[in-house]
Amino acid sequence: MKYQLKNNLFVIASLLVLCLGVGCKKQLDINQNPNFPTLDQGNPKLVFPAAVLATTGKVGGDLAIVGGMWSEFFTQATLSQQYTTIDSYNMLTTNQYVNGVWDVLFPNGSKNYQYVIDQSKASGDWNYYLMGTVMKAYTTEVLVDLYDQIPYNESLKGTANLEPHFDDGYTIYTELINSIDTALNEDFTLSTNSVPGSDDLVFGGNMNNWKAFANTLKLKMYLRMVNSHPDVAEAGVKALYAANAEFLSTNAGVTNFTDAPGLDNPLYEQNIRQLNTTTNIKASTTFVTWLEDNNDPRIVNYFGETNPASINQGDYTGNNPTYQAAPIFVQSPTDPVFFISKSESYFLQAEANVRYFGGDDAKSLYDQGVLAAFSGLGLDGSDMIADGGKYEWGNEKEGGTALTPIEQIIRQKWAAAPYGCHGIESFFDRNRTGFPVISDVYSTDPSYIPGQLVIVKNSVLPGQDYPQRFSFPYDEVSRNKNTPAIVPISTPVWWAK
Repeated sequence: MKYQLKNNLFVIASLLVLCLGVGCKKQLDINQNPNFPTLDQGNPKLVFPAAVLATTGKVGGDLAIVGGMWSEFFTQATLSQQYTTIDSYNMLTTNQYVNGVWDVLFPNGSKNYQYVIDQSKASGDWNYYLMGTVMKAYTTEVLVDLYDQIPYNESLKGTANLEPHFDDGYTIYTELINSIDTALNEDFTLSTNSVPGSDDLVFGGNMNNWKAFANTLKLKMYLRMVNSHPDVAEAGVKALYAANAEFLSTNAGVTNFTDAPGLDNPLYEQNIRQLNTTTNIKASTTFVTWLEDNNDPRIVNYFGETNPASINQGDYTGNNPTYQAAPIFVQSPTDPVFFISKSESYFLQAEANVRYFGGDDAKSLYDQGVLAAFSGLGLDGSDMIADGGKYEWGNEKEGGTALTPIEQIIRQKWAAAPYGCHGIESFFDRNRTGFPVISDVYSTDPSYIPGQLVIVKNSVLPGQDYPQRFSFPYDEVSRNKNTPAIVPISTPVWWAK
């Protein structure tokens, strides 16, 4: 309860500032939860930013920690217990992260986005209709990718259905893509369209960017299906290109955080400001050795040092004397939270080009992705992709073996993901593509290849099993008899390799 209350303060405090910023004249009643305005109080301009902040708080907080640890960018500090359940894969149905993500993204995400969609449709405000549709699709996609199935079609009927049936992931994906197509086909020139301003925390009212976000999200979802529904994936991607779809050339996310309690980056708020120690998440040997092996200057941005000590992933009970010198993962109160980053957009396009269009434009798109990843950190990555550079297209190696084009793209997406609280996306990509691979040996072994993921020292899973999903949360299991049977978190979700 204490954890959830603190996490919700981010949304509540931010909404209060938003309300003041957009000219709310009535003082907020402390007995009225501002996340759930009554129908006579609510409107899309107020409810939409509240929903975006709910998504931001969980994706950029809880899932940034889970994604960062399961992608092995950072690990639990020794002699500390804050995130040991995550780092040991001990994510039971009662786990606070398993429940917290579900509890917030459903009511504060799906419910509020649907309110925006319904209200804007009724008034013919297609700008807010598109914004609500895209954010609902993004938030729902994250839930499906984590839990495999969710009660999608019956989940928003309130007291009319307190035990909704679950829908399979492919059905939900199909409906989300159809909803985006419907929104994109509306008339954005009508006088009924309002002009989003500061209440649009993602693009500040730039509707061209929202359309590009919609197309890029569709591209990502189609590529998620390459294993389970390859024909659908190919047809969907080719239809996007046949329609000359524009994709993101900027970051889609929330960036206007400030250094104040409840108004800062949610990872910083949750991991630094609210805890009694700032040293919980420290450099992982998996990531550090890969950065060092490639002389990657981002190592300073991520860990503050050129040659940092590190902790072998999950070895939080270890007594290695070098562990205490391992630096924390660098975090700032003003760090952004990305839903889809600029670099990710280019990497998605590069992957689509390799898979379906002969790869003729893959180098250019890949290079733009790498450059965007470096420039986001204030660095120039030109030398890294130049002839002879470590990340030159077609020549990146791992353990002396050249990577395939898809592996090279996914590797660079992985390396870019720590910035913008984006580690959960690299976790999804690993389970979709099988890359980075799981090492046959632990990172203490002389034969370990830098950058390969390891099965953590204190894993509760058998053998070489690696997490693939979240369990269905107790908060749903205990209330809904239609919840599917619990499966191990090492069971792949519907689209996984």
